[in-house]
Order: sequence, then C-alpha cells, then structure tokens
Amino acid sequence: MTDFFLFLYKNKIMSIIRVTKQFNFESAHALWNYNGKCKNIHGHTYKLFVTVKGNTIEDKNSPKLGMVIDFGDLKQIVKTKIVDVYDHAVILNEEANYKAFSDIKQMFDRFILTDYQPTCENMVVEFAQIIKKELPTHIILHSVRLFETETSYAEWFSEDN
Repeated sequence: MTDFFLFLYKNKIMSIIRVTKQFNFESAHALWNYNGKCKNIHGHTYKLFVTVKGNTIEDKNSPKLGMVIDFGDLKQIVKTKIVDVYDHAVILNEEANYKAFSDIKQMFDRFILTDYQPTCENMVVEFAQIIKKELPTHIILHSVRLFETETSYAEWFSEDN
C-alpha cells in the first residue's frame, strides 16, 4: 500500500491540496429597507474561513517545501485586506442615504459605506473578490465561508462562479 501512495505522490495524482485558515472579527451593520429587526444597527462576531488550493511546493531549496501556501502568507493577505478593515467597523448600504452619515462618520473610526446591502451573502462575495486579487498566481481561491452567527453562514465557491 505504501508503494501505491508513493507512486501517486511522485506522479502528482494527489497533488491538489486545499488549505483553510480561520479568521474572526467583530462588525456592526444594518439592512436598509429590511422589514425586520436587522434594519437596526446590530453587531456580529464573524468567523471567516478561507480555503485555497494548489500544488505543494516541491523545490527542495525553498523554505516553503511541502506547502501549498504558507499559513502566514494567507494570514497576512486576509488580515490586512479584510480583518483590519472590517473589524469593529459599522457597515451600511449607501442607498440608505442616511441624513446623519456625516455625524456617523464623526462617531466611528471605521465606517464603511457599501454599494450593496451588507448581508452575509453579499459580504462573502466581496471578500472572495478581494482575496482573489491578492493571491499568488499559482494559488486558487477555492471557497470563502462567512459565519454571521453560530448557526448561520454564507459560502462562496470558485466552481460556482
């Protein structure tokens, strides 16, 4: 059996690997024109799971030998482009045309106006687009899963897009 797996490894039959890293951040949002409680500003503890895929690095001279991507490199991308931006931010749809936007901007250091309704579904699409732009060319973004609550999440898959 060991010879069989060695054959598969050497012939790259098993070389596509998925790697996932989890991130957490706190944000508040409100859903403009919504007919329920979520029309009010409220907060969530978001859990973001980013999965990439690719071949492991086979260059024996590389310090990243055997990795698809260094977890630290993935962390740097997601932390700087998403977590550091959205953590403790207030996220509102610009369509709401709140009269108090200027007052709100003065109240909060992190205030994000989006051109979309800031639902979990739309945020996961936004995050996928951001991450895809930042990944090295040999790495493919496989999926992004965003938990808004312990029991509710939205998911984006590259194969669907």
